This record gives sequence, C-alpha cells and structure tokens, in this order.
Amino acid sequence: MTRDEILHVPSMPAFSPSYPRGPYRFLRREYLIITYETDAEALRRALPEPLEPHPENLVYYEWMKMPDSSGFGDYEESGSGAIATYNGEACNFSIQMYLDDEPPITAGREIWGFPKKWGVPRLKVTKDTLTGTLHYDEERVAMGTMTYKHKSLEKELDTVKAGLGRLNVNLKLLPDVTGAPKVAQLVGYRLEDITVHGAWDGEARLDLIPHVNCRVADLPVKRIVGGRHMIVDFTLPYGQVLHDYLA
Repeated sequence: MTRDEILHVPSMPAFSPSYPRGPYRFLRREYLIITYETDAEALRRALPEPLEPHPENLVYYEWMKMPDSSGFGDYEESGSGAIATYNGEACNFSIQMYLDDEPPITAGREIWGFPKKWGVPRLKVTKDTLTGTLHYDEERVAMGTMTYKHKSLEKELDTVKAGLGRLNVNLKLLPDVTGAPKVAQLVGYRLEDITVHGAWDGEARLDLIPHVNCRVADLPVKRIVGGRHMIVDFTLPYGQVLHDYLA
C-alpha cells in the first residue's frame, strides 16, 4: 500500500475496514428513555470536569433500536447518560453504552469517544408494555418498562425535535502505543436533519442489577421522573473538541 492509499482508508483493518466514512444516517430509530434522579456522589464520580450535573441529579437510561443505519446496519443499543451543563449550556453526557454490532462499537469509540462495549440489548412491545432489556455475559442487568403510547406528543413534536438537537458530549480516551494517554478530550456533537415520526410520554419503571463489568446499577434509581418513546430519523455528523485534557 502507498502512503496515499493508507491515508484514504476509512478505518481499520485496512484490508477490510470496519466502517465507511461519515456522516451517518439513521432511519426509524426507536427510543425508550427513562429519566430518573440518582445519587449525587455517584453522579459526580461519573461526570468529568468541567461538566456540571443537573441540580436534581437527573440521569437517563435508554434503549435504542436502529433498523436502518448507513455503514452500521441493523442493531440495538442500551446505556446511561447524564443531564448536565457545559459552560452553562445544557447537554447530554454519555456514561456507558452496550450494543450488539461491531462497526458502531468501533466507529463510536474511535471517532466520537462513545463509551461503547458489547452487550445484548432488546427493545420490543410486549402486549401493552414497551419493554427494554439488557443482558451482559448472559446475565440480565437492566429492564425498563413504559406504558405504550398513553400520552401522545403529536402537538409538541417541534419541542421534541429541539431536544434531540441539543449538545451531546462524550469523554474520548485513547492510549498511545506506550500505554500513556494519547487522546483525552471532551467531544461535542449535535444531531442534524432530524425528523420526528412520533413521540409519547408515559409512566415508566427501571430495574438495574449490579454487575462488575456492566455497571449500569452504579447510578442507583432514587426517583423515576418519567418515560419517553420516540421514533426518529437523523444524521450523525462528525464532532468537535470541546476540552483537551492534554493541552
């Protein structure tokens, strides 16, 4: 391979790249998001400076079903995040994510710093209940349930869309070949070209089971705020560096 050929490869391995160049388009992506209050000290440990937690220590646990995503295919995902602020601006910070497809795990970690690991999440409608589960190493570590389409947000879709367009933040960490930190950044991005096909609010419940290698229960549930179900299209663009810890 020549130098130009090497620099043209979108991802490793060069002989069979894991993912193509972006941006990446998602169609009919389905969400179950359960927002809750957690322990203040646990949240502070999970939230990197200079991010600040929500005054009520609000976090969210979510399931996502991606039936059609360019470059990544058909997969499902689950994980937790925090409602926070960056320099006074409201943002969502990704804490941990588990999914069942190699290309978005690799691309997510390498490009944006998404905290992705392998897991088996599932989101489905069971009779009258929207149900999400997550298994890690064959053990169930999370289950969320929400009433199915009890409160439509059809008259508030512009507000839902604006919320989806807010700043999202990841902590990107990559070691050098010596093992020393090579990249240590807060990375920000905003979803683009958003279309909301439907959105619903409702009552929800969340059960998180302690596991040493899938620490979703380390942010304990103190109070459920509510659940949201959405079906949306959007484009995931490249991001920008908000804060460089090595600078």
